[in-house]
Amino acid sequence: MGREHHARHPRTRARLSAAAGSALLALLLLALAAVPAGAVPAGAVPAGAVPAGAVPAGAAGHVSPRSGGFHDDAARAVRAYEQARERVDRLREAEALPTRIHDADRRRKTLRSGLWDRLRAGAREAGDPVAVDPSGRQGHCPFGEHSRRPESRAHSWTAPAHRYWLSAGYAARGSHWAHRHTGQDFAVDHGTPVYAVGSGVVRITTCGDGFGNQVLVRHRDGYFTQYAHLSRIDVRRGQRVSAGQRIGLSGASGNVTGPHLHFEVRITPYAGSAVPPLPWLRRKEVRVSDTP
Repeated sequence: MGREHHARHPRTRARLSAAAGSALLALLLLALAAVPAGAVPAGAVPAGAVPAGAVPAGAAGHVSPRSGGFHDDAARAVRAYEQARERVDRLREAEALPTRIHDADRRRKTLRSGLWDRLRAGAREAGDPVAVDPSGRQGHCPFGEHSRRPESRAHSWTAPAHRYWLSAGYAARGSHWAHRHTGQDFAVDHGTPVYAVGSGVVRITTCGDGFGNQVLVRHRDGYFTQYAHLSRIDVRRGQRVSAGQRIGLSGASGNVTGPHLHFEVRITPYAGSAVPPLPWLRRKEVRVSDTP
């Protein structure tokens, strides 16, 4: 699931926890039999595929504390959720009967709820700050002054940084990651402003693990965006933000070799529920460039 830090508990305990989690998640997967078969979600990178572009100096290594079995079960649940979400979108575009849309959307929410509960339990067991210190108060995170909403908003969605180049991409494999990279890295200088990609509510402002100082925003479509390795956090938990509002400054907190922004899109606030971030941004009509 691509965390940067090592597990805080002995391996034996982690394996027992992962085995129990896999069993619970397997029950969830059994409920997917009624979901129509479909291809991998549009834009998703197949497991094992490596996006073009080398990982530059300064890219972070996200090491998962979970076992391979837990990771694989969570990945299947994420794919099932994305297929269910795509089915709802297709029914809405086709102006299907409201009852069909309602039933499909209810299935989507059920899948998300099951994945959410399991990942939250695992996060608490591992001492993940996202689960045990969502406000960042216990970790004494570096908070700056509250940021203000931009006066003018030309777009509903935007990129998380203005000056950047893309480095490590989603699903990249290598010595930096135990399984695969779970987000998109934006190579930026230290202290570069980081912006909320869309309007939403700040749900997590925390620090103290491999992701360093991080912010998670929940958007109106139910997805979460994560902004990690910040040097400063300029928002607070529960605060409403707009597209383009500064949420902090880039940095090199956590397990990194240099400053950059780790941007991730998740189904839940917990690690293990990430989806490909660039296709998600494209659905919001946000284009990011591969060149500086």
